[in-house]
Amino acid sequence: MKAPEDLRSHRWFGGDDLRNFSHRTRARQLGYEPEEHLGKPVIGILNTWSDINPCHQHLRERAEQVKRGVWQAGGFPLEFPVATLSETYQKPTPMLYRNLLAMETEELLRSYPVDGAVLMGGCDKTTPALLMGAASAGLPSIFVPAGPMLRGNWRGEVLGSGTDMWKYWDERRAGTIGDRELAELERGLARSPGHCMTMGTASTMTSAAEVLGLTLPGAASIPAVDSAHHRMAAASGARIVGMVWEDLTIAKILDERAYADAITTVLALGGSTNAVIHLIAMAGRSGISLSLQDFDAIARRVPVLANIRPGGDWLMEDFYYAGGLPGLLSRLTDLLHLDRITVTGRPLADSLADARVHNDDVIRPRDNPVASEGGVAVLRGNLAPGGAVIKHIAADPALLTHTGPAVVFDNYADLKERIDDPALGITADSVLVLRGSGPLGGPGMPEYGMLPIPAHLLEQGVRDMVRISDARMSGTSYGACVLHVAPESHVGGPLALVRDGDLITLDVPTRTLQLQVDEAELERRRALWSAPAPRFERGYGALYTEHITQADEGCDFDFLARAGANPEPDAG
Repeated sequence: MKAPEDLRSHRWFGGDDLRNFSHRTRARQLGYEPEEHLGKPVIGILNTWSDINPCHQHLRERAEQVKRGVWQAGGFPLEFPVATLSETYQKPTPMLYRNLLAMETEELLRSYPVDGAVLMGGCDKTTPALLMGAASAGLPSIFVPAGPMLRGNWRGEVLGSGTDMWKYWDERRAGTIGDRELAELERGLARSPGHCMTMGTASTMTSAAEVLGLTLPGAASIPAVDSAHHRMAAASGARIVGMVWEDLTIAKILDERAYADAITTVLALGGSTNAVIHLIAMAGRSGISLSLQDFDAIARRVPVLANIRPGGDWLMEDFYYAGGLPGLLSRLTDLLHLDRITVTGRPLADSLADARVHNDDVIRPRDNPVASEGGVAVLRGNLAPGGAVIKHIAADPALLTHTGPAVVFDNYADLKERIDDPALGITADSVLVLRGSGPLGGPGMPEYGMLPIPAHLLEQGVRDMVRISDARMSGTSYGACVLHVAPESHVGGPLALVRDGDLITLDVPTRTLQLQVDEAELERRRALWSAPAPRFERGYGALYTEHITQADEGCDFDFLARAGANPEPDAG
């Protein structure tokens, strides 16, 4: 156990020199008495609330509940507003700024008199960004997930945000619903604070944070507006104070076993393909090497047990009532490392001791899974030598082995302009190819990967096609969409060489993605290819361009992902 003089903040407040005197003077300026903060753990609350992020609109209030817990446990809370990454509004994509929030998190924790951190997020990129930064900073840290919104509702039908947005937009394009129905759907799809209540990227990554051991047990699935969410926030504030005294740093929690368990859980949830990129990046910050092959190897032995949209039938609110993540993990104990430590200070096994499942359709038993293998497959072949991924659990099974002629779009603007053009001759057997949408080409690897199906095919009843891109797609999306093709076309990856009419073979059972063009012809095309001009000339975009890694490496900045330590600042 630490003594008060061992606290990191003691270097700012506890000494007897000019700088310590100055720091105490400014604390009085802030209105704090000495007994309120001296000798107590200073807890930084990093809050991603903003007026433009609907997933986090309640986090201003939750921060007050976190503070209550910190005060009650004898700590001293300080709230820091940090960048908000809103999947809904930020363009071209918040993925472009994930590493910026990670940098801000790391440097705030390093440069201020903070002994421990409470990280508040939930919308897709905020969770990995906060955890990446905290892992690099190395302080005791606990994550407070924003929680899923309530179920949507329309004309008696339960709706899932994202998933049903895509579904009904296609129905509107197909002419089966009109503007009146669409206006009603606008009011019913997302009707409370909180992130998407499907098993999209937000629910996937907050669940990953929980199984990594960085949240209190059961925290990730609590609906955002449930009173249990208030209590969890306060309890998290109290717990971080204990973690500081115990010197339970994030590095003592995030080991190889934790990341293996996170992959297992994401796959059993039928989680978002985005988790592949984020977990690789997060593990890199912990000094642990993860690869696409780790995901594929684990996927072959992990069943999908969470029957949640888009790969299943239910929503996160149902998942919570069915037992939440502890309930799911209680059915995977033989695949987990139960002896590793979590933020509770106790082994993972202790967190699952009282876990129960209350609905066997929402959280399936092992002998009746949603799918016998994990919901994400890793593909390789001459079209994706660095790998690609597909969420095959959310695709038409008939398309998982398919060969068809390519119809190529050079960027998203090209796709939007031409996708409904009858002159392209697109049929249900065609393979739609989108390039120029990767980490550099997007820029930022936007969620363009669920390419729209041409209107004339929607009118004929077609609802899925094979689609291939170097983009990502929303975790709420679905379909036979091959994503994250690496290396991307912008750097001369094979996707840049595909031409209209080339035959492409997708074979998920054998994990292959093959362009049926001989190597001599590909070499001829490669010699004719020239690199596109840089997207950015200055600023953060230029920094991003110079240092971003490819999808199979986690899309982190190379200078953040590499090993090495930075010195603690001199508080004097």
